[in-house]
Amino acid sequence: MKSHLIRRLTHQSTFTALAVITLAIGIGANTAIFAVVDSVLLRPLPFPHSEELIDADHTAPGVSLEKAGSAPFLYFAYREGSRTLEHVGLWRSDTDSLTGIGEPEEVSTIDVTEDILAALQVQPVLGRAFSKTDTTPGSPETVVLSYGFWQSKFGGDRQIIGRGVVLDGRPREIVGVMPQDFRFLDLKPALLVPLQLDPAKTILGNFSYSSIARLKPGVSLAEANSDAARLIPGALNQFPPPPGYNQKMFTDAHLAPAFRPLKQTLLGDIGKILWVLMGTVGMVLLIACANVTNLMFVRAQGRQHELAIRTALGASRWDVTKELLGECLALGILGGVAGLALADGALRLLVALAPTNLPRIGEISIDGASLLFTLGISLAAGTVFGLILSFKYTAPEINLSLRAGGRNMSHSREHHRARNALVVMQIALALVLLISSGLMIRTFQTLRHVDPGFTKPEQLQAFGIYIPPAAVKDPEAVVRMQEAILDKVSALPGVSSAAMTTVIPMTGNHWFDPIFAEDKVYADTQIPPLRRFKLVSPGLLKTMGNNLIVGRDFVWSDVYDKHRVVLVSENLARELWHDPRSAIGKRVRESLTANWREVIGVVSDERDDGVDQKAPTSILLPLFMDSFEGGTPFVQRGISFVVRSDRAGSSSFTAEVSRAVWSVNPNLPLASVRTLGEVYNKSMARTSFALVMLAIAGVTALLLGIAGIYGVVSYSVSQRTREVGIRRALGARNAQVTGMFVRQIVRLALIGIACGLVVAIGVIRLMSSLLFDVSSTDPITYIGVSLVLAVAAVVAAYIPALRANAINPIDALRVD
Repeated sequence: MKSHLIRRLTHQSTFTALAVITLAIGIGANTAIFAVVDSVLLRPLPFPHSEELIDADHTAPGVSLEKAGSAPFLYFAYREGSRTLEHVGLWRSDTDSLTGIGEPEEVSTIDVTEDILAALQVQPVLGRAFSKTDTTPGSPETVVLSYGFWQSKFGGDRQIIGRGVVLDGRPREIVGVMPQDFRFLDLKPALLVPLQLDPAKTILGNFSYSSIARLKPGVSLAEANSDAARLIPGALNQFPPPPGYNQKMFTDAHLAPAFRPLKQTLLGDIGKILWVLMGTVGMVLLIACANVTNLMFVRAQGRQHELAIRTALGASRWDVTKELLGECLALGILGGVAGLALADGALRLLVALAPTNLPRIGEISIDGASLLFTLGISLAAGTVFGLILSFKYTAPEINLSLRAGGRNMSHSREHHRARNALVVMQIALALVLLISSGLMIRTFQTLRHVDPGFTKPEQLQAFGIYIPPAAVKDPEAVVRMQEAILDKVSALPGVSSAAMTTVIPMTGNHWFDPIFAEDKVYADTQIPPLRRFKLVSPGLLKTMGNNLIVGRDFVWSDVYDKHRVVLVSENLARELWHDPRSAIGKRVRESLTANWREVIGVVSDERDDGVDQKAPTSILLPLFMDSFEGGTPFVQRGISFVVRSDRAGSSSFTAEVSRAVWSVNPNLPLASVRTLGEVYNKSMARTSFALVMLAIAGVTALLLGIAGIYGVVSYSVSQRTREVGIRRALGARNAQVTGMFVRQIVRLALIGIACGLVVAIGVIRLMSSLLFDVSSTDPITYIGVSLVLAVAAVVAAYIPALRANAINPIDALRVD
């Protein structure tokens, strides 16, 4: 039986190859996307009992803050009083300057309390984890190395424990090395650094941290949220408010827990994109299956006389069904094997195209679940083919089939309807996929035309510098050194301008604080809405390409003379004073006891969270101030430089910038070296990823649909040879003969397009969250795609229909 099956498939090698290739495309695409979905969405996090891990986030609806993060005062409250959390810890991502090991280097770090690794249930492979002593203020400073950093910097030296490294000018003792497969969520820190927090010096606020906790056994997420809600009022009364604020302000912010599974925080909204892509490639598989089914119909038509004879000679219907089903299952399995090979290459392409902020991208692989999925859809596809063919071609109409005589056997209307229905389905599904990709193209075009608030980002080179207190203690000396670096970089060949800022747009670094306007009335307990804060140098507006709407920019005398001046964004000026011109001369402050600062300029809005998000209301402050929130002289030691040059992004320019920095201080490494063009593109990476994937699926569906139409018309021409001969003998012109076949496809295409439009209107609403400023029922996309598909269908039908004009009437009439 097996040898008979192999001979039959190899005998019709063209048919087998076409069927296997078509199935491989559909199955391979589905396997690749399933591997991504399984790796990213379905697998648990790589920690023991990861379902117990939560992100202890908070919300503050009183100040319109949906995701507030966490703070030290909440950490201490939960650590001491929680009945539902087994471990709770604080963390934040950071960078530190590493010196003493080759050239100065900025390395990624994670600042953590000692509870974090206990919550994750991960232990170092060498040395120890942090203890409470490590996180006690005043204790000797320690550090734990990542496995990769240990290997690259110290060659895997197992005697490393007890040795030291210098971070930000301060020596730290190495106490441990993390496992090789350790990932902190989706971050890959070089070092773990202990947070040294003092409960006696902790105040309300300071929501610049995140928190990870582990639920006690048997505790639900709802119970943990309820328990935290019980503790928050006590924490608000236990810790003092910062200068210029009072406890009632924090109470009126309505701070509440918003605990969620840690996995949910890690994944964010990527699931929407991946499930849309999964549905998309599922449609590609359906189109491929429709194509193969039509091929099977063609092949079975040629075997119908043979099957009828076998039945007449005593073969049961089940015998015939088994043979057809066996052939179809064999094709399905062959298609699955080829699809698996195709999926491996497709997966590499997916990972290469995937945005760098796609969570768990390093874990994507074809594993046992993916293999089972491939086997399942391969067997399912083969079974469906086999059952359809068995239903159509094992009916007991033996005498009719015997009298029909093989090649000239007339085809029943039922068989025609089945093939036509498959063509309609292909066209409808292809339309849905093409509309999906068309809407993403429209979205991408719309996003590209959104003004981000700065110009020519590809010409803007950005890098960060941190000047530790160990290197320069005096705050003004820090600013002097920053300006000296700025002067050196500005003097480089090809640099048109340079400036400094604490926040590079679209990088996710946010600093929020309220703003009180002098001419507005606030209750003593009222906190105004939070605004985006930035410290900037003179010349940033020119360098970035921001527009100064009214007023003036900062000058260096504002910095060194500590003038109490600010710039505000246009949307903030309009919100507070209705007209940007009215903002000039107004005064604002960051707390009820802070000094008033005069508004000297209004700048254009900047889409700091990405071009698909509204521009936040922002306030810009000088680099150096006599005080901030009522404190001592304030300077930002970590600053980002922005340099405008046609040479931005080149390795030679980066090397020259590094030398310019080191000419001022040889111990200052450059951090986060990149162009704003890279940042801008990264902000749209998920949209680009969805666009490319949907476009690939749409084009694949279109090609499969065209191939299906081509095959149907080609087969129709071959089967209607006698009819064509008679028509030509009776005087039918070439155009009439060709039109006979084209009109059939045009009717099917119109029906398929109509069905596809109905399906698309319902289905594409599911991807509306991926669209920007484009309706899910955008008429331009729907009409344009329908026309493209209709033209493609006509062309696919017209080419094989031309062969009908070459039929010789005399030869056709001789056909038996």
